[in-house]
Amino acid sequence: MMPLPTSPSSSPRLLRSSSSEWHAVVQRNVRSSLLLLLVLSTIFVFSVLYSSHGFGVGTTADQALTQRQSTHHGAIDRFVPGQEEADEPIAVPAENNEASEQNLASDISLPSANTSTAPAVPASSRSDQRAAHVEQKCDMSMGKWVREPRGPVYTNLTCPTLPDFKNCQKYGKDPGHLFWRWQPDGCDLPRFAPERFLDVARGKTLAFIGDSLARNQMESLLCLVSQAETPTDVYRDAFDKFRTWHFPEHNFTLMAMWTEFYAHAVPVLGADGKPTPSFDIHLDRLNANWTARLPGLDYAVISGGNWFFRVNYLWEDGRRIGCVNCREPGLTDLGIVYAVRRVVRAALEAVAGCRDCKDGLVTFLRTYTPDHFEHGSWFSGGYCNRTRPLEESEISLASIGWELRRVQSQEVTRVRETTGKTTSFELLDVTKAMMLRADGHPGGHYDKRWVRNASDCLHWCLPGPVDMWNGMLLQRLAHISPQPLL
Repeated sequence: MMPLPTSPSSSPRLLRSSSSEWHAVVQRNVRSSLLLLLVLSTIFVFSVLYSSHGFGVGTTADQALTQRQSTHHGAIDRFVPGQEEADEPIAVPAENNEASEQNLASDISLPSANTSTAPAVPASSRSDQRAAHVEQKCDMSMGKWVREPRGPVYTNLTCPTLPDFKNCQKYGKDPGHLFWRWQPDGCDLPRFAPERFLDVARGKTLAFIGDSLARNQMESLLCLVSQAETPTDVYRDAFDKFRTWHFPEHNFTLMAMWTEFYAHAVPVLGADGKPTPSFDIHLDRLNANWTARLPGLDYAVISGGNWFFRVNYLWEDGRRIGCVNCREPGLTDLGIVYAVRRVVRAALEAVAGCRDCKDGLVTFLRTYTPDHFEHGSWFSGGYCNRTRPLEESEISLASIGWELRRVQSQEVTRVRETTGKTTSFELLDVTKAMMLRADGHPGGHYDKRWVRNASDCLHWCLPGPVDMWNGMLLQRLAHISPQPLL
């Protein structure tokens, strides 16, 4: 008979042997765990470094440029109802050489055409949380357009105030331009939240001051915010140049104030005694139509520059001192940049010196945005039938548009330094973003009953890239008047 195995409990040597083996196993496991922890820590550090690599990356202003700046902005006021120039139908633009991108609308769900409101956005959404903490140092002016499969916050069917001249989808424009969003370098621009805007602007009055592009931004904000509350049309003047809307539930008032040049300007009369497209601009006198309305405002957004591309004459101290684009013997062409700098400086100084204005008035200057006419202009066969944003290599940061943006930025810095009101003046720098959006204009997609032989490559479709301007505005307002997070 074989002997029975000895019980471990009865053998001290076996106990010592098992204990040694156990300690060895423990030590090996500890070493393995430490090694694994070291590897994971290394991977984590490298991932953090990689993800933050893009912070602070910008685009320099001396990049090579190719974008052409049109000199036919003077036609913008003629593209309005009742000012049809000819009876011929507008020419069909030639096909663009750029390959058309596949239509994105087929796999995108937009708000139902049978509803009057957009889908509800949770008040505690991540976008709202981020919006309250956007850092002031974040430069939203530099970035790129990236895909946005959700589409816009509203559609042409869910905005009750959308004007026909911006309703591009109603008149057949390809919807591809709707599925992009602006992605700043190194930070984020959250999706516009209508409820949050109304919370931030509760009890406030905001006015857009400028030309038809200022009106374009006001119309965009109306569409965006109306997804949360329907506005009341309070006032319009006889020429529809001054408008007031009110959101009673939040006591928020939205206004549009028309001024082509900020300065006092009168049309130059022709030999027949009728007004011509040119103006006499008095650089030392501001237009009282908008300056008289400054008291009572909490926020003012001023913008402009496009009307200076006409042939205009500059006056000071009651005498003509030069011109812009005139090319007349004996008259100095002082240039668009000079004229824009003078009127922007005067406008900002007037706001800064407004005695009857609220102490907390904050003024935003929205930077210049160019047109995208190709092979012509408004009434000469120009078109803008791109179907996607331009590449960076297709724009020029050395163009007149970029120079106007630089002047506007310098004048905001100057008024801050000279007045000490560093929190009273802000810059909405949208120039580069809009240089890239040649696909976002109405072109020929509008109601031809009003104007048949024109193409609009200056204003912006609604919905469209212009909505991004108000996304930027919301982030700055949220920073100035932060609201408690829900």
